[in-house]
Amino acid sequence: MNIGEREIELAEQRVLQEREAAIARARAALAGVGASDCRVCGEPIPPARRAALPSATTCIDCASDGASEGR
Repeated sequence: MNIGEREIELAEQRVLQEREAAIARARAALAGVGASDCRVCGEPIPPARRAALPSATTCIDCASDGASEGR
């Protein structure tokens, strides 16, 4: 294996490691504890939203308005 091939192999490994780390972070965020009340408007987060996204910290209206980071 020449130097160019080795560099490509290392770059591919790095991409895979970064992808796996990003997936792990996303899974951890989804598994996180959410809230029963919206952190933006203070209204209760409906049970259906909490069931669909347990890590939700905002109601769907506030999330749709862009008032949160997509939660």
